[in-house]
Amino acid sequence: MIRLIDVNPENWRLRLNVAKAQEKYVADKTVIMARAYAYRSRRSRAFFIYDEEIPIGMGLYYDCPERVSYDISQIFIDERYQGRGYGKAAMQLLLDEMKLDGKYKKVMLCYIAGNDIAQNMYKQLGFVEIGRDEDEIIMEMTLPDDKFESNLWSVL
Repeated sequence: MIRLIDVNPENWRLRLNVAKAQEKYVADKTVIMARAYAYRSRRSRAFFIYDEEIPIGMGLYYDCPERVSYDISQIFIDERYQGRGYGKAAMQLLLDEMKLDGKYKKVMLCYIAGNDIAQNMYKQLGFVEIGRDEDEIIMEMTLPDDKFESNLWSVL
């Protein structure tokens, strides 16, 4: 069972790494935690992704009031656990939490051009490309808000 656990004094030293070939696409744990600190006034949330009791990944999001949106800044699965659907499951859980939070109806994210795995996952989840900024592709999605869409959402 996938869970999202906030970074805290007991777990911040966990060792997680992306594969060497992915380092150009994803920030490391130290950068994610620094970014969470920098965006703390925007309700930043740095979290670890767990499968039961095993830490398997990490992520960060924060509020983006100028775009009236949540901003998923980073998410990655440790190289030892990739290819098992954990990234998509964690993203679905994260999107469900944002929907429950209810502050915004939109979620945005960026990924680096060439990261085809991330692109495919984001498209499968319902994100659409809305622009580009140098080598970053900007995507967004609207969170479902009515009962029919919510029931459908939980099936996806």
